[in-house]
Amino acid sequence: MLRIEHWLTCLFPRRCDTHVYGRLKESEDGGLSVSDTHGGSYGFYNDVAGILASIEEKGCKMGVASRTSATDIANQLLRSLRIPRESGESKPALSAFEFVEIYPGSKKNHFQRIHKKSGVPYQEMLFFDDESRNKNVEELGVVMQLIRDGVTRAEVDRGVGEWRRKNHRSKKQKPEGEDQ
Repeated sequence: MLRIEHWLTCLFPRRCDTHVYGRLKESEDGGLSVSDTHGGSYGFYNDVAGILASIEEKGCKMGVASRTSATDIANQLLRSLRIPRESGESKPALSAFEFVEIYPGSKKNHFQRIHKKSGVPYQEMLFFDDESRNKNVEELGVVMQLIRDGVTRAEVDRGVGEWRRKNHRSKKQKPEGEDQ
């Protein structure tokens, strides 16, 4: 099973440690955006909610790795923003992530903790990030897809293609030990 890891600035257009002020409250759009005490509005990049829902429906485990020092705000954003479902219901974005590593420090530390908690081999992890300095997670065996303007469907497809290429997998192959 392919594991997808996301970093917060790849999900939201603005950094939560420098742009969000005070408590967040859900907007009138059903949780697709939230606003802070100064009226700033925050939501996912356009494709993100659909991508998260799609990955989750496929049974892939997801994690979030963020080096932000604004851990409370980051968690609040993920609790407040919602992922729409085909049934018309929605759920908090945070519930889509099985592994949550949000704190200052090296991304390698984040992935070492995810690996320890999950037992998922590093080679089974695909990581999307917008900072080239975090490419050092590849020293662990994680495949990283460098992105520029948030996670999009095209970026996910490129990342999955790169993960398959680096792991010598075709589309129909599954990791060792996974039922066909």
